[in-house]
Amino acid sequence: MALSAISTSNNPAQDEAEELTALCKALADALRLEILRLLRVSSFGVLEISQILDIRQSALSHHLKILATAGLASTRREGNSIFYRRPLLTADDPHYALKKSAFEAIDKVALNPELIERLNVVQQERSEQSLQFFTRHADKFREKQGLVAQHSQYMSSLLDLLNSLDLTAQHSVMEVGPGQGELLTELARRFEKVVALDNALEMLNLARQSVANEGLNNVGFIHGDTHKALELQERCDLILFDMVLHHLASPHEAFEHAHSLLNDNGLLLIVELCRHDQDWVKESCGDIWLGFDQDEMNDWAEQAGLKTAQTVFLGLRNGFQIQMCVFSKI
Repeated sequence: MALSAISTSNNPAQDEAEELTALCKALADALRLEILRLLRVSSFGVLEISQILDIRQSALSHHLKILATAGLASTRREGNSIFYRRPLLTADDPHYALKKSAFEAIDKVALNPELIERLNVVQQERSEQSLQFFTRHADKFREKQGLVAQHSQYMSSLLDLLNSLDLTAQHSVMEVGPGQGELLTELARRFEKVVALDNALEMLNLARQSVANEGLNNVGFIHGDTHKALELQERCDLILFDMVLHHLASPHEAFEHAHSLLNDNGLLLIVELCRHDQDWVKESCGDIWLGFDQDEMNDWAEQAGLKTAQTVFLGLRNGFQIQMCVFSKI
């Protein structure tokens, strides 16, 4: 809830003073500052935050309400669950400078080791949920994916976007989560060096078979996620996430890791669902998130040191909308 929504005075100066007071009071609490440090990492549900901070849900809800009322936390609905995150700050916010400075100061204080350990447990539970889905349904992936968006519905637009980028055959490419390899084989035809990365071995094997069926031999396969690529120091000029971000436990990490993995002037290309409310995809397609707002992804990119280059939107007949976003390494 925005602060202005609860103001009852006809005196703008008084309203602004009251809002500023509420904002300062919200920041004047050690636990709430811990919550804000945590929300920089990702979006979390109330139960997840309770688990990470090891506090009762009833006590946590009180603090989350204070932060939300002060405009320091925002909510988004994911099916039947409410997730909290830090708000996207905009210049038209009268307290933009104060909130920005507060967040910068808060982020200089590291999370304590016990909290990080519990945070990793929550994120691992999310990852396991996604991994188990793809392990069980690898042979039906195309059918499951087709419930939302078939490659044939947007592949030509994606290839047009690829053609518009200043890339040559000598540039190296990495696709994260290649599925059954439809896009991967196209990339292998266009670029001399391609790497496929997937933490689901069953899916990686399907992509490997697709590449072999096309007689292509310039693709390297890595079983793991972007953490594994970082360990191997696998650098490249273009990284693609094609309908993958909504399956990731911590989507913001895709941008952070891309910045580390990309060569200078490298590009990150993300094909992803726009925000939607069709929560049936969680069970039917293994989705963790119901798409993303463009501003949300642009914010993650900026925090990671990436610059938004271009965005293409494509509507689908079943009510979903796809966004194809290109980000460049600054």
